Amino acid sequence: MDLFEYQARDLFAKHGVPVLAGEVIDTPEAAREVTERLGGRAVVKAQVKTGGRGKAGGVKLASDPADAVEKAGAILGMDIKGHTVHRVMLAQTADIADEYYVSFLLDRTNRTFLAMASVEGGMDIEEVAATKPEALARIPVDAVDGVSAEKAREIVAAARFPAEVAEQVADVLVKLWGVFVNEDALLVEVNPLVKTGDGRIIALDGKVSLDGNAEFRQPDHAALEDRDAANPLEAAAKERGLNYVKLDDGNVGIIGNGAGLVMSTLDVVAYAGEKHGGAKPANFLDIGGGASAEVMANGLEIILGDPDVKSVFVNVFGGITACDAVANGIVQALELLREKGEDVNKPLVVRLDGNNAELGRKILTDANHPLVEQVDTMDGAADRAAELAAK
Repeated sequence: MDLFEYQARDLFAKHGVPVLAGEVIDTPEAAREVTERLGGRAVVKAQVKTGGRGKAGGVKLASDPADAVEKAGAILGMDIKGHTVHRVMLAQTADIADEYYVSFLLDRTNRTFLAMASVEGGMDIEEVAATKPEALARIPVDAVDGVSAEKAREIVAAARFPAEVAEQVADVLVKLWGVFVNEDALLVEVNPLVKTGDGRIIALDGKVSLDGNAEFRQPDHAALEDRDAANPLEAAAKERGLNYVKLDDGNVGIIGNGAGLVMSTLDVVAYAGEKHGGAKPANFLDIGGGASAEVMANGLEIILGDPDVKSVFVNVFGGITACDAVANGIVQALELLREKGEDVNKPLVVRLDGNNAELGRKILTDANHPLVEQVDTMDGAADRAAELAAK
């Protein structure tokens, strides 16, 4: 989960990272009172989860409360790289002497954590990495040892921070590592980290991405979700404990048991769709190992509720859960949906393989549901689902 800047700022403050005062508003007139509280001047910053806000006109300096109202009105409602601005943050102004860059992130390639730092902050770090790679220090961080004061000094030295700010930056790095670890983050970035005219080091802008897999031990993170931008189908699936992701431009609903199988199913459906009018998978839905009738009903209800879906492909490999249990789940799920008054009118292509597959197929055959069609192979089932979606 990516956070808005103001949410990242709040997390920084929670862990002792030095930040400037700021408040979030969603109406232009509210900017007047906030600016007065901030000392009469403010930086008005669009709150969207994308970079390049400044270049797009989403960051403006307001010289007085009336100007803040005008600037907030101009930014609210803006479209920045496909993101509509619903909120702005008014932040205290700063006397900036120098701008730096620091971050911690998960380095998947090398299976470790990585610190990155540069004395050339305030611009796209990708541009710095591409044009002046020597200006960006990259230091591996051991997951067990983490970032001690000594490790922080190593990072500062590698990035060649000026001696007069070295200790302050090292202290900020230790605290940022606290944010990274204690909040179960995948990325913590400050750009720019600034040196003010009076020599202080302050995190002026922040970016944080949280690990959704750690939600079970981070109950406070639920309050950080951007519910306005959430896909309603994904929100409904999450409430029911389903691992569901809506995909763009798809028309074949996918249900499978196991993330690897579902990913493979997406591929074969996309391939099959090339000869059936460009049919594509509409979602990722993993019902896990225990495909009970209730779980299957919940999954089918979510997928059938997607107006883009024209057919459904249920692809199950029986392992711990036998195929006869899955087949019973499908039959009972369709009955449960009928009893709930759901209009089930989209064809289901079912492929069962593995433990008790023959018995599972027999259960579906005996049920003889008019919308359920069985295909023995994964490729054949994908082809049929794509064909039905195209029709």
